Amino acid sequence: MRARLFKPARNAMQSGTAKTRNWVLEFAPVNAREVDPLMGWTSSDDTQSQVRMTFDSKDAALDYAKDNGIDVTVQQPNARKPIVRPNGYGENFATDRRQVWTH
Repeated sequence: MRARLFKPARNAMQSGTAKTRNWVLEFAPVNAREVDPLMGWTSSDDTQSQVRMTFDSKDAALDYAKDNGIDVTVQQPNARKPIVRPNGYGENFATDRRQVWTH
């Protein structure tokens, strides 16, 4: 059994980092998907490809994989520098502004 271990990227539609703190263990598909000739739906008899497991730490995921004999490929996450303004959202309503703020 092969699997990959990664930290999911943040949603491109949102600026927050929710659901990106845990590590995900995802199994690789063993067989290719087949197209049903009558309906055109794709199907597979591989149920492991539907399994996604989350772990609080990379070490916990690697320990689980080692205990169960799973070959794991680890993808390291790209660190993102947080954008934090000194005064934050309140800066938009500052009373000591030197120039007029408009839209």
